Amino acid sequence: MRKLRTIEMNRLSVEEFKEAKKLPLIVVLDDVRSLYNVGSVFRSGDAFRITAVYLCGITACPPNAEIHKTALGGEDSVDWKYFERTEDAVEELHRDGYFVYSIEQVEGSTKLQNLDLNPEASKGYAVIMGNEVKGVKQNVVDMSDDCLEIPQFGTKHSLNVSVTSGIVMWEFAKKFI
Repeated sequence: MRKLRTIEMNRLSVEEFKEAKKLPLIVVLDDVRSLYNVGSVFRSGDAFRITAVYLCGITACPPNAEIHKTALGGEDSVDWKYFERTEDAVEELHRDGYFVYSIEQVEGSTKLQNLDLNPEASKGYAVIMGNEVKGVKQNVVDMSDDCLEIPQFGTKHSLNVSVTSGIVMWEFAKKFI
C-alpha cells in the first residue's frame, strides 16, 4: 500500500463544495465555548458535506484564527449562520421542516446505533451539540423532536463535543450514502 498524495485525492474546491449536493444535516452548536471545538466541527462538517453549522449564544463565529487552526478552511466551505439564542435556531429549523435532535443523555433517549431515519418525513435533520460543561440546555432539549445518545462503556460521562459531532455526522452520512 502507498499513501495517497493530497493531489491524488480529487477533493472538491470550495466553489465545487458550495454547488454540490449536501447531506441533509445541520449541526447546531449551543453555547460551545472552545474555538478549537468549533473549528473541528467545521472540518468534520466539510468532510461529510453537511448543509450548515448554526452557531448559537457564546459560540464564536468565523473569521477567527483559533477556529481556522482546527477547521483548516472548513469554515469557508461549510455554510454557517449565527443565532443569539439557540431557541431561535430551533424555531427556524422547525418552521423550515427539519427534524431536530438534541445530542444528550436523557430519559428515553434514542441510542445512536438505533437511529432510524425516514428521509421523506422531513426536509432534513438538525443535531444540537451542547456546551462542554453543561450540555444542551434543558429548554432546548424540551424543544427538540427527540434526543440521541452515544452509548459509553467506560468511566467517563461524556465525549468531547467535536468528537461527538464527528461520530454523529458519520452515523447520518452512513444512512444517506
